[in-house]
Amino acid sequence: MTSSASSLQQHTDERAIADLQREHGKALFCFLLGLTYGDRQRAEDLLQETLVRVWQHPEALASDHESLRPWLFTVGRRLAIDARRARRSRPHEVGDDVLEHSALPDDHVERSVTALDVRQAVGALRGEHREVLAQVYFRGRSVAEASEALGIPAGTVKSRTYYALRALRKVLPGYGRDAA
Repeated sequence: MTSSASSLQQHTDERAIADLQREHGKALFCFLLGLTYGDRQRAEDLLQETLVRVWQHPEALASDHESLRPWLFTVGRRLAIDARRARRSRPHEVGDDVLEHSALPDDHVERSVTALDVRQAVGALRGEHREVLAQVYFRGRSVAEASEALGIPAGTVKSRTYYALRALRKVLPGYGRDAA
């Protein structure tokens, strides 16, 4: 036998586990339910973990004790204590009702995708529209300042801005005021 084959862990027969669960499962579950203050989900998890321990330790079934129930209850109680300690060492869990009423955090990925979409849409505009948007929106200039910087009348700045924004709305559905 190779060293890796000899290091394989022996496990309890699945039929023996099923018999054990049939015989002691209900009593163990009720005991664990009390330890978890009525939390059925935690009690079920602890019951399963207790049965996993039996499966991992076939020598427990081979004992000469009249019943395995005391051993099962001891294992379940220790698992409940360990679980309680683990929960105390972690931050308090937040329920679904709190999450439903909390504000969503900023989504950096969503903002990055939006920036890429806008950059691509602005790049597709005619040059004169791009220049006006760059002055008014990206550099924060007033119509008069953009007019002076571009060397065109203020009315032209206004009309180009209007048509540039209209073109952007067509190629960026789902963005802007209409999206909310």
